[in-house]
Amino acid sequence: MTDRVIVGAIGGSFGVQGEVRLKSFCADPAAIADYTPLYTEDGHAFGQIVLTGQLKNGFTARLDGVVTKEDADALRNTSLYAERAVMPSLPDDEYYYADLIGLTVLDTGGATLGTVKNVMDHGAGDLLEIIVPTQAETVLLPFTNAAIPTVDLASGRIIADPPEGLFPDASG
Repeated sequence: MTDRVIVGAIGGSFGVQGEVRLKSFCADPAAIADYTPLYTEDGHAFGQIVLTGQLKNGFTARLDGVVTKEDADALRNTSLYAERAVMPSLPDDEYYYADLIGLTVLDTGGATLGTVKNVMDHGAGDLLEIIVPTQAETVLLPFTNAAIPTVDLASGRIIADPPEGLFPDASG
């Protein structure tokens, strides 16, 4: 568990006055501005974010300390994180991606399948990228109630009922 949760990313500059393109990963996209200060991976904090407009895949925004196009361009592809304490609590069947990364994945018989490396959202539903110790390639497991009946954050594990043949040794 981490003290910060990823909430968005900067897509680069918008115009020449220091505005940025901002992608929000929040359930309510405009709420990203409510979770300030937002931090970069290297710890830089933006104490204020003002959403100035809407784009097809996000917003235009002003960040404190970003005043030129060059400042904004330098932040291209920078992830933004909020303190977990300012984030809303989630219902029992919803999770922050950061909470799932690193969890051990077990099959319904208790055998270890691997470890969650990443959570991906390609629009049609979330996928867990699983590192499997016995193979070089990762496995993508749909994050659905059918494939993942149990997520136990307290014990750091996920119980999976993967589709047949997804994990080579799982279908014994």
